[in-house]
Amino acid sequence: MKQLFMFDALREATDEEMKKDSSVFVLGEDVGHYGGSYKVTKDLHTKYGDLRVLDTPIAENSFMGMAIGAAITGLRPIVEGMNMSFLLLAFNQISNNAGMLRYTSGGNFKIPIVIRGPGGVGRQLGAEHSQRLEAYFQAIPGLKIVACSTPYNAKGLLKSAINDDNPVILFEHVLLYNLKEDLPDGEYFLPLDKAELVRSGSQVTIVTYSRMRHHVMQAVDQLIEQGYDPEVIDLISLKPIDIQSIGESLKRTHKLIIVEECMKTGGIAAEIIAQINDIYFDQLDAPIIRLSSEDIPTPYNGTLERATVINPHQIVMAVQNLVKV
Repeated sequence: MKQLFMFDALREATDEEMKKDSSVFVLGEDVGHYGGSYKVTKDLHTKYGDLRVLDTPIAENSFMGMAIGAAITGLRPIVEGMNMSFLLLAFNQISNNAGMLRYTSGGNFKIPIVIRGPGGVGRQLGAEHSQRLEAYFQAIPGLKIVACSTPYNAKGLLKSAINDDNPVILFEHVLLYNLKEDLPDGEYFLPLDKAELVRSGSQVTIVTYSRMRHHVMQAVDQLIEQGYDPEVIDLISLKPIDIQSIGESLKRTHKLIIVEECMKTGGIAAEIIAQINDIYFDQLDAPIIRLSSEDIPTPYNGTLERATVINPHQIVMAVQNLVKV
């Protein structure tokens, strides 16, 4: 076992796959000589050179198109978004080309591209740098979407994404890069379509993902001291949603809370609720509780910023109120 920061785990995954397969390359703003905004590509330029760790102009639509074209020819590009918010500038390329070309070409083209980078509410990054784009991309056919929450799953998910023949978006949270964890010395891969059962419990199922996993676990520590027994599921896969794992949990607890940093309107939780109502409605003993961010641009002011995002105290209160029902 070795202890790594999340950014080191992502770097190690990239390095391992680049070493094995010469068709894997990285491109994006400042990924080369600078080593990436959050050092995920640090020193890879020295090891692999300019053609495999490629610094691009500030032109997201252009270099995303170049990466998709490279994927069509058989290369395996990893596109780093300096901030996932900037990928809105490449939305057309991601949706109309990355997501659809395998289908519209009748299967003649594969699109083995990974799009990854930091997102979420940081610490006073302002509205335009605090976007949560997972729900924007979730409706696009042909994409796979995952959100890492620990160094362990970050490495395993990225390695699997690089080896997948379909476009994969990997969401990393800007405040989790310095999270540390013991990782196995050997190589490992994690599935791109499975949720993780973080804690077994009997009273209520809490479904979450990304940074909110850690807020949930802070709340769970308090709840256990008070005698509650919550079950916790980290979604990991946002497209497709592993609704079966949530349903199996509901058969044990019959109550559901969804905690997300995404906006409430049209968010990931909204899709989960729709699918639960379609498939597992009879398992519910109470209405589903949805804890989501406020539907406003994220304020720059630190106090107001914190007020827009769900905190552990709100999760504790929601569990207490739901268990009483």
